[in-house]
Amino acid sequence: MTTPAGFTSDPGDIQGAFSAFPSGVAALSARVHGEPTAMIVSSFAVGVSHRPPMVSFAIQHTSTTWPALARARTVGVSVLGEEHSGKARQLASRSKEGRLVGLGTLETESGAIFLEGAPIWLECTVEHTYPAGDHDIIVLRVLAMMTDDDRSPVVWHRRELKMLAG
Repeated sequence: MTTPAGFTSDPGDIQGAFSAFPSGVAALSARVHGEPTAMIVSSFAVGVSHRPPMVSFAIQHTSTTWPALARARTVGVSVLGEEHSGKARQLASRSKEGRLVGLGTLETESGAIFLEGAPIWLECTVEHTYPAGDHDIIVLRVLAMMTDDDRSPVVWHRRELKMLAG
């Protein structure tokens, strides 16, 4: 058996290869202990299950925001749209304060927070958590949703946000 030339197991090369696959980007937000709490995930995937409806993302074990959000009654998932591309770094900031500054939001009675201008809103609860190396895979159950077909999502590709071609 022959191994193709150029195969590698170098972690840096593998991470670079993974970045070449476009993935969904979403903001997860909720009111936790009276404070709006938000984070961004670049591994968001829909269609994990249709009955019941479920979505997923992966989160690093080092996240300090997810443990707080995981305790929220519901979590608002806002798929990032083109108008959010200039605020993505702010949403991903290491500083938890100010992540939502300058962004229009809407909050449900259950405490889920959504970004205005998102093409998809999903109100969710945590259904499952699975260990996966230095990450956990989180599966969320979708309780309610809304879409805006006039807005287009962005994707994470090669370590930057990109617009989808119309």
